[in-house]
Amino acid sequence: MKAWSDLFITRTAGVCRRRIFTVVSLTSALITVGALVSAPADASTQPANGSFETPVVTAGSYHRFSAGESIGAWTVTTGTVDLSGAGLWETVNGVQSLELNGNTPGAVSQRISTLPLTKYKVSYWLAGEPIGGPSLKTGQVLVNGQVTQNFSFDITGKSRPHMGYVPMEFTFLSLGTSTTLQFATTTTYAYGPVIDGVKVDSCLLVLCLP
Repeated sequence: MKAWSDLFITRTAGVCRRRIFTVVSLTSALITVGALVSAPADASTQPANGSFETPVVTAGSYHRFSAGESIGAWTVTTGTVDLSGAGLWETVNGVQSLELNGNTPGAVSQRISTLPLTKYKVSYWLAGEPIGGPSLKTGQVLVNGQVTQNFSFDITGKSRPHMGYVPMEFTFLSLGTSTTLQFATTTTYAYGPVIDGVKVDSCLLVLCLP
């Protein structure tokens, strides 16, 4: 039979071991969370060429791209789109922006890196080609092929020097290590919505409202 002092030492050692295990587990969890928050994966989430500065278009003009062609990291998935050169109309980020209607309704997409089961915020600037109808330019944003946001912009009172860009945003939950982001027009005429300054931020690093 163990002496009382031996039992006390044994039980005390057991408690210490449990406490040490708990501290180690908690520390490991905090390190894991810290690694997720500070992981550079969020930086790679940013879409490349989000302000459509590549390729460079002749100033005061535009270049039309058709389905299957690339605009930097973006791919034209349907129809045609027009990339504006510096000075053709007002922009928000840089000197170029993208009209989603060329001579036919168009769409562009890009696959970005994401973390599984992580919420992201997509933000961009929206306007419309003001020199032709209809007055209301419409379109949608799709995430992995699913419509996530419908948008519209009224060009009444707008002009190329004063486009009247408005900020747009929405959130989505990533289920995998990559996500396909697509912008598409639903305007059937040749003058459509214009987008600029597309950004994607992880809600691990920024405040994302519902």
